[in-house]
Amino acid sequence: MSLLVDLVDTSRRVSSTSSRRNKIDYLADYLQGLDDAAEIAPAVAYLSGVIPQGALGVGGATLGEPPEPASKPGLTVADVVGAFDALAATSGAGSNQRRRLLTTSLMQAATGDEQAFLYGLLLGEVRQGALEGIMVEAVARASDTPRDEIRRATMLNGRIWEVAHLALAGGAEALASVELTLFRPVKPMLAQSADTVAAALERMGEAAVEWKLDGIRIQVHRDGDRVAIYTRNLNPVTDRLGDLADTIRELDCVSLVLDGEALVLDEEGRPARFQETAGRFGTEEMIDRGMQGFFFDLLHLDGADLIDRPLVERRARLEALAPSLLIPHSVVADSDRAAEVLAESLAHRHEGVVVKDLSSGYEAGRRGAAWVKVKPVHTLDLVVMAAEWGHGRRLGWLSNLHLGARGSEGFVMVGKTFKGLTDELLTWQTEKLQELEARRTRSTVYVEPRLVVEIALDGVQVSSRYPGGVALRFARVRGYRPDKDPAEADVIDTVRAMAGLPPLEA
Repeated sequence: MSLLVDLVDTSRRVSSTSSRRNKIDYLADYLQGLDDAAEIAPAVAYLSGVIPQGALGVGGATLGEPPEPASKPGLTVADVVGAFDALAATSGAGSNQRRRLLTTSLMQAATGDEQAFLYGLLLGEVRQGALEGIMVEAVARASDTPRDEIRRATMLNGRIWEVAHLALAGGAEALASVELTLFRPVKPMLAQSADTVAAALERMGEAAVEWKLDGIRIQVHRDGDRVAIYTRNLNPVTDRLGDLADTIRELDCVSLVLDGEALVLDEEGRPARFQETAGRFGTEEMIDRGMQGFFFDLLHLDGADLIDRPLVERRARLEALAPSLLIPHSVVADSDRAAEVLAESLAHRHEGVVVKDLSSGYEAGRRGAAWVKVKPVHTLDLVVMAAEWGHGRRLGWLSNLHLGARGSEGFVMVGKTFKGLTDELLTWQTEKLQELEARRTRSTVYVEPRLVVEIALDGVQVSSRYPGGVALRFARVRGYRPDKDPAEADVIDTVRAMAGLPPLEA
């Protein structure tokens, strides 16, 4: 049985180096030293910041303050797996108390370093740089398997920890068994980013410029009358999209795998705000509530896998199969025409475009150079009103910022973010914010609103959560603005206007 302390030490070593080669070496050495094949999958998952059992219903309130740590390491990887299995199985009346008891028992058996790692894992804050690309290479080295074989198996399986178990426990024969299988969703292909369509087009010459819809990424599998729909996280949601499933059954084929977006359209055929799409999508029953599906890729058709075929061929087959469900795109060779397609997309209230290499295959799970997204980046100058103490790797730092826009009688909170903060910036803001402290609770330090921070965001949505009636979408810190006075921060009505709302005091 492998001790958790060895996994935690590996995580520490990986986080302490910026060298990709060193990260791979540390991970591969650890994996080669595992004695029990049953520990491979959970160990790889934990080092990737993933809990294979999924959501465990454990948050900061459940965890509370860590108990007195164990004096010496004795917790095993198998012990953690057992505790997480018990948490995943906990439900019903009194479940919160049972979860608290389970997490407390687990933490009491852990040393201080192990507690910090487990807190980070449970709260989704394990960020030591063991990204999937690095883990793929580490598994390849540890199993003495060609990297491309590990990458392809991960692409088709969707879970690097399961592929690691196959490679290390079963070898090449086990890996060869991994193929695109209907009703086993693959990880979606992702896009890099560029500031302009001209910059994106420079990378590939003639390309497809496709509208980027602001919906819920979905993958649809069909075999005969059986249809299954999955999210980008590979979770099944067919029961929420009954009308779309019926539409797919009407297509003239026997089997398929589609990649696309689900969103709500208004009476004029324009997309509703993302929050309305997300809100309806989150309900128990989606049938007859306006959710529609549109698609940009075809990965399988009637027994033939298409992921290795060029995009131009996949698109042609998709257009022949489902022309009414296509997301618009144009094949362009110059930046002026590409800019026109971007303007068309924005005019229809979509969020931008994706520029795609016509010769590219479908590289599931990869953020490769074959797809490049371009969308306007919004920025706001906001004031820091408070910050919450971090967990896991950010333990001891003030991390999650409370952000406010300028109102007529002070600052109005419009959201929170902990993204975009480097270790250097975390260290600086922890010291600076405590200098500006007005009051504090156990988890939060409230400050005098004197610091202006530039925030990048994807948009603003209507929300009753904050007093301004809006909330920031995908906010991240670009940097503090010591050159700006709080009186120069953006006003709340500017933020509300981005969500289509009238002035706060209108």
